[in-house]
Amino acid sequence: MSTRKLILTALVCGLAILIAGGVKLIQVASDEVAVEVLAFGDEATLGDMTVSVLDVEQRADATLVTVTMTGVDLASGAADGWRLLADGRVQEPANENGRVQEPASVSDTDGCTAVRAGAPTRCTVRFEAVESAATVAYVRAGEQRQWAATTP
Repeated sequence: MSTRKLILTALVCGLAILIAGGVKLIQVASDEVAVEVLAFGDEATLGDMTVSVLDVEQRADATLVTVTMTGVDLASGAADGWRLLADGRVQEPANENGRVQEPASVSDTDGCTAVRAGAPTRCTVRFEAVESAATVAYVRAGEQRQWAATTP
């Protein structure tokens, strides 16, 4: 093949790549991303765990999120994966005893520190105090679901 034909072929290939890139850019720009926000009480299944956010209580010293979890046995770290979006930042669970704060009405055996397969576990996950409305998210198995209070 002559040099002219090679240069012409390279230019045609480059032009085809530019056109394909422009078309893809237009497709991506017009995509609408829908984020599903669940209401408190709605269940979501992420991988092998079914979870639900029941309530968010904002106190002066902490934000307490009441959740239910059903799925596989977790001996520890059940609070891992919970996040709170409020005041323009994302928070992980926090507490001086290792991430979870049990409410006074719940016994030690019912806490988020352990989840048993097939039996729903109801517990409270503690976050730092926030001022704005909070959105709660749970991340597991490469998926994320989020809950927010519905407005009447």
